[in-house]
Amino acid sequence: MKEKVEEQYDFTMHRNNPFIDLLLPEFINRFDEDRYLKEFKSGDHLYVREFLEKFGEKNHLITCFLSFNYTKVVEQYYNIFAFSKQINYIHGKLNTSVNKVNFGFGDEMDDDYKLIENIDDNEYLKNFKSFQYLQNSNYKSLLDFVESDKKFQVYIMGHSCGLSDRTMLNTIFEHSNCISIKVFYHQREDGSDNYTEIIQNISRHFNKKKLMREKIVNKTLCHPLPQIQLPKK
Repeated sequence: MKEKVEEQYDFTMHRNNPFIDLLLPEFINRFDEDRYLKEFKSGDHLYVREFLEKFGEKNHLITCFLSFNYTKVVEQYYNIFAFSKQINYIHGKLNTSVNKVNFGFGDEMDDDYKLIENIDDNEYLKNFKSFQYLQNSNYKSLLDFVESDKKFQVYIMGHSCGLSDRTMLNTIFEHSNCISIKVFYHQREDGSDNYTEIIQNISRHFNKKKLMREKIVNKTLCHPLPQIQLPKK
């Protein structure tokens, strides 16, 4: 994969990168308080207003990029911002000995999982992600961010939110610190898009459907995610 992807394509930031046009206005919009508050339920408006008042303070805004990709593509987003930030390659990264690639399934909430455990044969659990997450500190770092003293908004970019990461996404989405989930959807050439498909997938990660309806940002406030072709080296 390293030879076919990272050594073939240029992952550096380019001036005409469409993510700049998408994400910078997203942060500028925070100064349009009336518009920005619409992305949150009314009970969180006081917290959001206090956040906006302190927006320019050092380390007040901390961004965690949770990458499900094994390549450096997340840096297309990461390099745009100058404030405090961190990248968590939760499923590993190509060509590293410590942060090895993590393949498998991560839905221990599935009704059949208990049946698999009760078989009492570890071979059946071999490809469940939970046991691979414990081989490094990535998952612990994610929990530290989620359970800190700061509330956060989730941006979904390029992730289908399928069941393969259900336990992790449930931990993030249903946490009391998560106060909003905003989807950047794929718009197809015929004008259709997958916004509804993504939020249907997100709904499967919620045990409390009332929370789901409160947290997901409606489509009128969301945007299509730019589709780019990385240039070859």
